[in-house]
Amino acid sequence: MNDVMLQYIGGERRPGRGEQLTITEPATGDLIATGAAASTADVDDAVAAARAAFPAWSGSTPAERSAALYRWADVLSSRADELAAMESRGGGKPISLAKGFDLPGVIDNIAFFAGAARNLEGRAAAEYSGEHTSSVRREPIGVVGSIAPWNYPLQMAAWKVLPAVTAGNTVVLKPSELTPLTSLVFAETAVEAGIPAGVINVVTGTGGEAGAALVAHPDVAMVSFTGSTAVGKQVAATAAGAVKRVHLELGGKAPFVVFDDADLEAAARGAVAGALINAGQDCTAATRAYIQRPRFDEFVSRVADLMDGVRIGPVHDPDTDLGSLISPAHRDRVAAMVDRARTAGAKVVRGGRIPHHMPTAGAYYEPTLITGATQDSEIVQHEVFGPVLVCLPFDTDDEAIALANDTPYGLAASAWSRDVFRTQRAAREIRAGCVWLNDHIPIVSEMPHGGFGASGFGKDMSAYSFEEYTNVKHVMAELTGVADKSWHQLIFRSR
Repeated sequence: MNDVMLQYIGGERRPGRGEQLTITEPATGDLIATGAAASTADVDDAVAAARAAFPAWSGSTPAERSAALYRWADVLSSRADELAAMESRGGGKPISLAKGFDLPGVIDNIAFFAGAARNLEGRAAAEYSGEHTSSVRREPIGVVGSIAPWNYPLQMAAWKVLPAVTAGNTVVLKPSELTPLTSLVFAETAVEAGIPAGVINVVTGTGGEAGAALVAHPDVAMVSFTGSTAVGKQVAATAAGAVKRVHLELGGKAPFVVFDDADLEAAARGAVAGALINAGQDCTAATRAYIQRPRFDEFVSRVADLMDGVRIGPVHDPDTDLGSLISPAHRDRVAAMVDRARTAGAKVVRGGRIPHHMPTAGAYYEPTLITGATQDSEIVQHEVFGPVLVCLPFDTDDEAIALANDTPYGLAASAWSRDVFRTQRAAREIRAGCVWLNDHIPIVSEMPHGGFGASGFGKDMSAYSFEEYTNVKHVMAELTGVADKSWHQLIFRSR
């Protein structure tokens, strides 16, 4: 693939008017594509296209939107292998992950929202005052500016776009400039399925130019952002100046709490899978495991053994378990955090190195297991976003809950025990938007995803996501036909 047009505006591919972008394959360093980035003028054009498409799309019936989404799911299904290969190569992820997780998840999301389109309801009409009928309308907001990350390019595009367009909004999506290609195809297939041109637009550019222009644009009514907490704060500050709605899905530092009565084999396998999925580049990845002290050594030993069996290899090989990180620069950042933990006295039980059997231009890093870190250390408190699991012991259940809650984040967590009362206490008291019990990572389209605290606010997926993308309007109709209302006496008593 050579020079490509990285903008999709009003139903057409077009070149950007910004700087030249180079898109590389992180597993090999090979060039995938080049193309011009979106400039501020391109963002203006995309917002104008979305604004022009809004009246017709928001005025379409739920049945019409539903039918278009079902067709869209069929179109994507027919191109699933092509998109999986593109997602794997662009993101450095194993083809098995792209085929078994990314594409099925996106297609299922579309099918879910196709059904949900016909069930977007408000409160039933009723006579709450006795003299009026009240009802609630849920109305689309307008043009939504969506900014998606590089770790799950296609899935995150879907999570941003689907609830917005299902509710009748139009969208300008800015994917990461590192991984834009599947997002462009995603938008193209929407038009192929019958969603009108302009409903979904894509601007590929840097955060500093295209992203900032999108967030600040006066015709963008809402901003939805997935990415780091630091950038999320900047997005929120800019949006607050214009009093526009914001949806933020930010970083995470998921605790993985293993009580002494847990199924240790299940917990160890869950920890390795949960820590290494997508090379740990997942906001919900298991990052800090707390194990009750009597089982600590046994758990660490079993996790180490399982990590030894993880196969690092070429992403196109179906037998590869762990692919590369997104870039050499990000790989070096992960390695530096592990090195600082080692220098501070932590023990690297497994990994902690760049694998020598992989291409030197690839951004690979070994599965890494760390013990001996302190609770207040960088490796425990800050998001690594790599294949790194830190294990720490605890003594009492109270301590486990306190340690689990001892970071600013609150996106996801898990608790492992055969005791239903222990797991239900963990579900109640761990502050996170999702708490898994005796598992870690699975998601379903019907349930919401979103966090607390430094992990942001608002929900992706599920019917709850409509709360983000609709305005609630109360309509109150007078029933009696009487001109002289009793409440008028508050203003003119005797007239």
